[in-house]
Amino acid sequence: MTAGRAAVVLSSPRDVHAMLEDEVQRWRPEILDLSHAIHADPELGGQEFRAAKRVQKVLRKAGFTFDETQPEEPTAFSARFGSGQLVVALCVEYDALPEIGHACGHNVNAASAVGAALALAAAAELLDITVKVLGTPAEETTGGKVDLIEAGFFDDVSLAMMAHAGAADVVGGSSLAMSMWDVLFEGRPAHAAAAPSEGVNALDALVVAQMAIALARQQLPSGSIVSLIVTEGGSAVNVIPGRARASVEMRAPSIDQLRLIQGRVRRCLEAGALASGCRLQVAPKGNDYAELRQDQFLSQAYRAAMQAKGRDVKFDSAPVASTDMGNVSQVVPSIHPVVGYDVRGAAHHTAEFAAFGASAGADTAVLDGSFGMAAAACAAALDAEQRKRLLQNASG
Repeated sequence: MTAGRAAVVLSSPRDVHAMLEDEVQRWRPEILDLSHAIHADPELGGQEFRAAKRVQKVLRKAGFTFDETQPEEPTAFSARFGSGQLVVALCVEYDALPEIGHACGHNVNAASAVGAALALAAAAELLDITVKVLGTPAEETTGGKVDLIEAGFFDDVSLAMMAHAGAADVVGGSSLAMSMWDVLFEGRPAHAAAAPSEGVNALDALVVAQMAIALARQQLPSGSIVSLIVTEGGSAVNVIPGRARASVEMRAPSIDQLRLIQGRVRRCLEAGALASGCRLQVAPKGNDYAELRQDQFLSQAYRAAMQAKGRDVKFDSAPVASTDMGNVSQVVPSIHPVVGYDVRGAAHHTAEFAAFGASAGADTAVLDGSFGMAAAACAAALDAEQRKRLLQNASG
């Protein structure tokens, strides 16, 4: 059935919204059970085996099929419903944080994406769309979405979306580009009193590098952040450290600025190695994250749908943290709104925030986010100009 026929059957936004709301409510038990189960059973990035299976079970029940070619990552997957040319991707992330569980609300993220997919599946034939669900692991660590982009799982996608748990409803926000490095300086150990001149002090190399980075911050692009911690600096005070390790995290308003920062930080590290006579090894820790670019039409459509639910949704373009959804947004028109619930002032990445992840407010956020994303996708599918734009993006 064509989108034109859908426009006749679904003659107004109210018709669309009513149909989607009915589907969200029909699947309400499965959607909320999924959120609660993932919340109660947190798994770290790349190890989300039980969460992935739970999501897949719900999708199979709804009639989704799993693509013949699956991602190499063991906790990633690709499933779809329908056969329309316009492919709507829902990104499901479900990794937790060490010791504090779902302190970033990824159980809410996962369940709302699945809920949106279930609602859209009921309209897939009417809208002439394909609903594609991608399990995207390790957002907190290595960036599973980047791996899926490189493996081609977004090549046929026309638009992509997910919602993120938070304290308030926000659309239009950006994020910071980010990269992380593991740094190793290798020198030569020696007795610090009996033969200090025989040693090559790896900790000295790290201190010089850290000082150089500190001095360089003044000349970095505005909005940039460079953080460094020493993870190994010696084992005994009477031994010249033969090895020193550090972790470096760099963030910038854009991926282009991030590349500039990476070059500057690399030279600071090399300065430490040169000054001390140590060897330097730098290993990227996961994928580089690009800044988030949210699609204006989809953002507006999402906002209108959420306002119809009685939510106060603010536009705010300020960058917040970093996400591998930024990489998706660089190649596919995307939205990544924040769907809010009462967390009593708790900040992300705290145990206090995690405690609210299965609250009544979080459940409402899951269901409303499901509806909002599904409504945004429907708005795009039913708008001839937007549909053409999105199809051209997927084909070009």
